[in-house]
Amino acid sequence: MITNMIDKTSLTDIFFDLDHTLWDFEANSAATFSSILAPFDYPFSVEEFLNVYSPINHAYWKRYRENEITTEELRFSRIEKTFEVLQVPIPSERVLLHSEKYIEELSTHTHLFEGTKTLLDALHQKYRLHIITNGFEQVQQKKMRNSGIEKYFQVVLTAEKAGVKKPKPEIFQKALEMAQTSAAKSLMVGDSLEADVQGALAVGMQAIHFNSHNEKEHALSPIVSHLNEIKNYL
Repeated sequence: MITNMIDKTSLTDIFFDLDHTLWDFEANSAATFSSILAPFDYPFSVEEFLNVYSPINHAYWKRYRENEITTEELRFSRIEKTFEVLQVPIPSERVLLHSEKYIEELSTHTHLFEGTKTLLDALHQKYRLHIITNGFEQVQQKKMRNSGIEKYFQVVLTAEKAGVKKPKPEIFQKALEMAQTSAAKSLMVGDSLEADVQGALAVGMQAIHFNSHNEKEHALSPIVSHLNEIKNYL
């Protein structure tokens, strides 16, 4: 049974995660790798590459959130490890090239989850909308601008700008301060149980879990599998 249903009575502000929540990271990542791997005669398909890369990327992002690795290590090692698992040896210079090209091109792709703009259009009429993301400042701003959703958000706080990553309470508190609101009036929507839901609940915010990559079931907040379901709670 869900123990933390949404109380709309005092709700004024909704904070969203970006990657895997509004901006379809997997679709945009696939488009990017399709482009940057195409000039090379690798013995695998893009689909085979992505099947290996995706869980590795999630694992390295978890290590990054927990401050076990640097930005540079995240960007380099997730690609190096993928080629290692695929048993395709490439020099470090090639790994670095792919890493740099990936970051350059990723934000140019504009796939959003189905229902993103419909949801934002509806919520924008009733609430102030914001972003809290562990992504990188310049890249995240480009993603929102290129995909046409930048206009919906008043506060956009990245971990790079805040100096701390979700689920640390400081990043949520900084976002609330920037939005000039309180935790009691705010709700977080995100794909990560740990970073978004538990992080928000820990500072007194409400939360909705958009379970876009099949995390385990829980009773901490409402769980939705499609963005359109969020309107049922708000």
